[in-house]
Amino acid sequence: QVQLVESGGGLAQPGGSLRLSCAASGFTFSSYAMSWARQAPGKGLEWVSGIYSDGSDTYYADSVKGRFTISRDNAKNTVYLQMNSLKPEDTALYYCARDLTGWGEYDYWGQGTQVTVSS
Repeated sequence: QVQLVESGGGLAQPGGSLRLSCAASGFTFSSYAMSWARQAPGKGLEWVSGIYSDGSDTYYADSVKGRFTISRDNAKNTVYLQMNSLKPEDTALYYCARDLTGWGEYDYWGQGTQVTVSS
């Protein structure tokens, strides 16, 4: 069965960095675009970043552009989110998701990893 398992969350200081990982299994990882999304306390789900199946194209929300970098290693069935220059408003539960069509139709989600940015 399809599984997405996020890791790498934690507590970071403003201006600090974290690297999230999402390990995928149960499907041909290299055939699917992947995305990261987040949900802050009391707020709705926000799409953060996406990457094509072969890693050739990446996309970012304006709120993270220039600070976050998405990447993937198809040999390891893993997608990453490098987060730099973290801000308190980046505090959220971060999810990875499989994009069924490559057009933002997400059919599987991980359980999430918590990121807290605070001094």
